[in-house]
Amino acid sequence: MTSYVTLAADSAQAMSLVAFTAVVTLTLLLCVMTGPDRDDLGEFYAGYGALSPMRNGLAIAGDYISAATVLGTGGIIALLGYDGVVLALSTALSLMLLMFLLAEPLRNAGQFTMGDVLARRMPGRAVRITACAATLAALIPLMLVQLAGAGDLLSFILGFSGEGVKTGCVVALGALMISYAAIGGMKGTALIQILKIVMLLGSGAVIAALILRRFDWDPGALLAAAEKGSGVGPAFLRSGLQFAGGPHPGLDMISSELTVVLGGACLPHVTMRMYTARSAREVRRSMSWAVSSVALFVLIIAIVGFGATAMVGRAAIAQADPQGNTAYLLGSRAVFGANASTAETLIFTTVTTAIFLTLLASVAGMILACANSLAHDVFAHLRRDLTPRREMTLARVSALAVGGVAIVLAVLVQHHNLQPLVTLSFCLGASALAPALVYSLFWRRYTRRGLLWTLIGGTLGSVILMTGTNLVSGAPTSAFPDHDFNWFPFTTTGIASIPLGFLLGWLGTVSSGPRESEDQRKRYEAVEGWILAGVTRR
Repeated sequence: MTSYVTLAADSAQAMSLVAFTAVVTLTLLLCVMTGPDRDDLGEFYAGYGALSPMRNGLAIAGDYISAATVLGTGGIIALLGYDGVVLALSTALSLMLLMFLLAEPLRNAGQFTMGDVLARRMPGRAVRITACAATLAALIPLMLVQLAGAGDLLSFILGFSGEGVKTGCVVALGALMISYAAIGGMKGTALIQILKIVMLLGSGAVIAALILRRFDWDPGALLAAAEKGSGVGPAFLRSGLQFAGGPHPGLDMISSELTVVLGGACLPHVTMRMYTARSAREVRRSMSWAVSSVALFVLIIAIVGFGATAMVGRAAIAQADPQGNTAYLLGSRAVFGANASTAETLIFTTVTTAIFLTLLASVAGMILACANSLAHDVFAHLRRDLTPRREMTLARVSALAVGGVAIVLAVLVQHHNLQPLVTLSFCLGASALAPALVYSLFWRRYTRRGLLWTLIGGTLGSVILMTGTNLVSGAPTSAFPDHDFNWFPFTTTGIASIPLGFLLGWLGTVSSGPRESEDQRKRYEAVEGWILAGVTRR
């Protein structure tokens, strides 16, 4: 991460080091204290529903708001104004979609993993293995972004330099995240997510209030100053700036927003929190807390993003980081001025600590989702004689394996623009997981072939199309700026891959024949009341 603020004072760096050390110590202690028994699978996978709706809702919001969301969305607002706010609102809309459409059926149909939901109607190893592969494909790219960003953030704030030190930070932080997932399980990672969301929202609210106070509590004055600092005039507060250089800016905007709304709601590390609620009523209350928390975050990130543009300037933000990932920290620092007091330095340290904890907690949740899927959907169903203790051991070993692979890949890609990886994760969630869940939960005649075609076709379609976008090549800010194999005219793949995922599910079901469709209809009707209304619970 490019330099975004001058923290020359040794006291500031010492304060950050103390804060980071305290956070690491506290979170590890929480994981050890709340870790499950060695043979208690229900506690490791789902926490036995031990969290209240408020705490579970905060944990859902914590899983949903990743560091890529905090830094990336704040940067887009600072650089692109109106279009960035629309993106931030799409994240809140995504969680509302999960709340009103999928949360209760997921809680009723699932047990521990997304594979349980999909295999409820169509049991079999092929379905579970494919569900696990889709989970890994959707979450590993997002993990890489978090890990690479964590190393850069830590090495800069603590005053380190050199590529070797950054790589060491990535490895050390990755090992810490693996420990969270392997030791704490669902309950331990939930408590870390709660601590993270409280710190993130609390510190962000303070910064947002200070920014508004600087502009005499007048949002209009803040927006006017942001428009002036943007250097693009009224276009900053109008739609179209983000995709103005593309061949189809309107369709590109629709594709991007659709991908965020559908993809964010269906990513496995978010949906796994639905299985922890003890009843349909509790999952509704949990989602109410989650939506409220995310809505507050959207308000905070909008104020801080516009504040960064108003106080620092769009050109300076882009110079510090072309993607704007430093805008949130730049805006937080700029509100204090050049000579920050000890109290102001403490507030800024709280902000950086909250982001540091966001990085740790986000990756830990993703590692846990992947490890649970590997252990429960693959290993436990390949060997039916596994004892609970062996399965939990496999889950912890899986966490180590997934985290190890993520660390190695993060070290390899840390010098590239990682925006394509973030976008790919959301595209996979929208194009493969969303159609599979919607069809499995609501379509009576959906067949095994339709499910496999949806997951495999949606995943392959997203990956293939992503290679042709300008995020990968053909632009100065691409992952490979010196190459140009840009053949897909949109920034995200959603406008093509989402219809493809739904179409393949329909074609696979239709081609299965009327007999299999009728069998699936009868199978679904036998559990319809259970899935949709929670009439029974296994």
